[in-house]
Amino acid sequence: MDYTDNGSFRFYEEQVAPLIRREFPEFEGRIAVGLAGEGSDCFGYDDYMSRDHDFGTGVCLWIPDEDMNSYGKALAAAYNDLIDRQPGNNLTERLRERRCVMTVSGFYSKILGTDIDAKQPELSKEQWMALDHSCLATAVNGAVFRDDLGVFTAFRNMLLNYYPDRIWKIRIVEELHKFSMALQVNYARCMSRGDLVAARLCHMHGIEAAMQLFFLMKREYPPYYKWTHRRLSELDEDGYFSKWVKELSECGLDTEAWEGKTYSGKFVNLSDRVILLTERLAERIANKMQEYGLIDNVDPYLEKHVDEIIRGMES
Repeated sequence: MDYTDNGSFRFYEEQVAPLIRREFPEFEGRIAVGLAGEGSDCFGYDDYMSRDHDFGTGVCLWIPDEDMNSYGKALAAAYNDLIDRQPGNNLTERLRERRCVMTVSGFYSKILGTDIDAKQPELSKEQWMALDHSCLATAVNGAVFRDDLGVFTAFRNMLLNYYPDRIWKIRIVEELHKFSMALQVNYARCMSRGDLVAARLCHMHGIEAAMQLFFLMKREYPPYYKWTHRRLSELDEDGYFSKWVKELSECGLDTEAWEGKTYSGKFVNLSDRVILLTERLAERIANKMQEYGLIDNVDPYLEKHVDEIIRGMES
């Protein structure tokens, strides 16, 4: 999305920047401004339906941690007054908390759910491992309109450089196991038993893991779950992976395909379209992992590759 043609960018250029220049000229170079964080507008995914809640013109103003007491509170009061004077801009309390004056460390700490010192653009291994990983796309979305000090952008760029190699491989192993257990093992077991509720849960968990693996192979963070397939479709060059995920999500539970079938780990019931699409997705994932040098062969039973990747991490 081109944020230079966005209402929030125009609001910054036409009203917020002049306010800062007029009332806080000595601090102008210390105030980073942009639109990032929580909200569909930060992903460029706003539409008429998403504007029924938490919608309105505003920007984020990020200042160094040590500046909040010296001028931050006065800046916040002036900015809030500016917002209140916008015609029809009745921001909810939640949106006011997202589009406001905040410290750089406070922004990243809230989004990532861990204490951040933004002056040190790094995360420890323990912090990476503790992350609720869906937050990372939220931390690096949107756009930065101005950042003279570069503190906000330095931390943002560290995150955009993606997971450290070991953390990346750990995430791949986790999602491989989830995908394989959900769709390549437990789904068939549940259908063989006639346990349709459990089979549907396997179905959904497997779809989620497939999409997570796609993003891990693309080395990009997936957005909030309701936008995951949309972003996947944007990144999927030939369109097959996103198409198969969509078809898989639309599959019903085909009980007829399992009539008279006894579960066997060696039997792949391709007469069930859920299984057929699962194997297509697994083949794509295995091929991509081989391209990255993570695995030696492209066996589509993905659980087989878990130990191989772990051994590669230990060597």
